Amino acid sequence: MRYGEQMNDSKNVKMSQSLWCDQVELPKFESISGDLKTDVLIIGGGMTGVLCAYFLEQLGADYMLVEARTVGNGVTKNTTAKITSQHGMIYSDLIKNAGEEKAMLYLAANQQALAKYKQLCQSIDCDFEEKSAFVYSLEDYHKVEREMHALDSLDFPAFFAQELPLPLKVAGAIEFEGQAQFHPLKFLGALAKDLRIYENSFVHLLDGHTALTETGEIRAQRIIVATHFPFMNRYGSYFLKLYQHRSYVIALANATDVHGMYVDEAQNGMSFRNHQNLLLLGGGDHRTGKEGGKWRELRTFAKTYYPEAEEIYAWSTQDCMSLDSVPYIGPYAKSAPDIYVATGFNKWGMTTAMAAAMILTDMLNGKKNAFADVFSPQRSILKPQLFLNGIETTLNFLTPTRRRCTHLGCALKWNETEQSWDCPCHGSRFDEGGQLIDNPALKDLRIDHKKSSPPESSKDDDQNQERK
Repeated sequence: MRYGEQMNDSKNVKMSQSLWCDQVELPKFESISGDLKTDVLIIGGGMTGVLCAYFLEQLGADYMLVEARTVGNGVTKNTTAKITSQHGMIYSDLIKNAGEEKAMLYLAANQQALAKYKQLCQSIDCDFEEKSAFVYSLEDYHKVEREMHALDSLDFPAFFAQELPLPLKVAGAIEFEGQAQFHPLKFLGALAKDLRIYENSFVHLLDGHTALTETGEIRAQRIIVATHFPFMNRYGSYFLKLYQHRSYVIALANATDVHGMYVDEAQNGMSFRNHQNLLLLGGGDHRTGKEGGKWRELRTFAKTYYPEAEEIYAWSTQDCMSLDSVPYIGPYAKSAPDIYVATGFNKWGMTTAMAAAMILTDMLNGKKNAFADVFSPQRSILKPQLFLNGIETTLNFLTPTRRRCTHLGCALKWNETEQSWDCPCHGSRFDEGGQLIDNPALKDLRIDHKKSSPPESSKDDDQNQERK
């Protein structure tokens, strides 16, 4: 089977390709050829990078964007495409850990991003729809109550809900009205078509203000790293501040219309939204390189609660998780003042991509952004998650195995479900042949096929679980 394929009862399921990929043709761009110069270089052609390029284009700035593969081909194509300020039950924790003022600014930054999407989508055919967003808890009513009190203190009009149009009994839920959903690749393609973009131009090294590719060098005054996981290890300590998390989606025909967007407050809970005649069911989450429910969990749920539904698509995604659930947006490091970063979106990539592009564009334009301090990558890293990340990294460094990640040398784990070698430390992934799938690694994995093969015991265990 090819990378990511899985056996499934339905012959019509399109595996490892999100429904967004099947409904749009993105513009194509040439590769870098020769040496170039620019004021601003953007590395990464996902939603964040393209939005940065779009805003710089509007300002008449001198910029270019380079993408290792093709625009929208990374995490952006695998999103569930919710545009919302409701990022789980985050606001009570933000008030507790960062203070009410920063919690209010975090909320305002995301509401501003939502408003900008609404403005841009008026002239873009991208299936944009305003919807209410709900976060629910299955068992913890008091957590819902605390979050409601937090939102009240921020003077945000949230509403309590006791019942939802889901096949779940909840302890309570919180509704944000006026949020949105859309088709991310239709939106991205419309923005990208007139921008200065180079595809299939992999930056394998940043040397000062010079980006090196296989076919040319790019000299830039300022650089934005929008590569999902930052790839420069010598600055910023992002290998300590981030880990990666995988989650899964199936799209069901002949299922119910849930009339909104829903997410469980628990990290391993489920999410729901509709797109046209399909219900998108998300979940099965786990840290990259670890075990989790994956598609199996979603299919069991669908079979139980939507027995007449037919699975049409199934795909997975990967998210960078920060230490404190707040993204890192701003200068890459104090020692690299002309390099900027946007990462750690904590599963809320669409809204945060817009917030990041607006913040970074202001910085590049010499304008003070009111939200910059909230997202500063230079804030304290002394958080409990730092300790957990350190333990995970140490254990994997000490694990004896021939398969070592080309990023920092952690032991790789075989992921039978997705036919890939995954790094539990920082989330790099490689296909069965060793080709790089997800960064921060920059090099393919060397595999001697004559001497080795994926663990047979792992294969058997996962295949048995899928059959169950």
